[in-house]
Amino acid sequence: MQQGMYSGLFGALTTEHRMNFIANNLANVNTRGYKRETLAFKDTFPVYAHDEIREPISNLRSEPLFPDPRNAARSRIAVSRIDYSQGAMKYTGNNLDVAIAGENAFFRVNTPTGPYLSRNGAFVLNNEGTLMTPQGYTVMGQGGGAIQIPAGTRHIQISGDGQVIADDAVVGQLALVSVDNPQNMEKMGGNLFKPRENVEVAEDNAYLNGARLEQGFVEAANVEVVSEMVNMIEVQRQFEAYQKVMQTTDAMDREATTKVGRKTS
Repeated sequence: MQQGMYSGLFGALTTEHRMNFIANNLANVNTRGYKRETLAFKDTFPVYAHDEIREPISNLRSEPLFPDPRNAARSRIAVSRIDYSQGAMKYTGNNLDVAIAGENAFFRVNTPTGPYLSRNGAFVLNNEGTLMTPQGYTVMGQGGGAIQIPAGTRHIQISGDGQVIADDAVVGQLALVSVDNPQNMEKMGGNLFKPRENVEVAEDNAYLNGARLEQGFVEAANVEVVSEMVNMIEVQRQFEAYQKVMQTTDAMDREATTKVGRKTS
């Protein structure tokens, strides 16, 4: 009886985690450059010692030495993944908005806690003319320095290879980084990424791998609202089914306890 209760419990807990991921994806549907997260599940089966023991004599009709194996399925989260697929390009007309065309490519930004990577190319200028993110983080150029726009600049152009041109003068090039395995990156909030703890991530020049920039555009979140809503309905029904399993198992346990108590009294 208890195996059904445990299977329902573990199933309900994993669907709760999946619901949290779906809700977070929907909450960031308007976040520029956001990458949706997905979960994969698998069943785990507890194995007992007698499950591995074979009958000593297989050609004789005799009573089995051990009961039949009864493995209980208990779903677990197998892996969580970030979907780095390209988001749609949205035209803004702002000269400081830049969208990345290419999945494995990131801007490098410098924060008070160190450098991070980001897909959000909605940039601004601070009072000193430094190119910044809306959160106030410095956007890094090739070579590690900040990009300064001279005072009085009338027109800013950003080319496909990241060249930043103030009027007619090149003032820098936006750093664009690709990594050997994007799944070794983790989200740090604020649309920032960094390598997972104790994981080595090799970086390369994303321009050399075919990535390009589009000025006057921003990359939308790669979240499909309809698909996520369908997933949410599916998870809700799964959770209700697991609840039913636990309720049924509890009712069977109560009935069995009551009947046993009556027979022994």
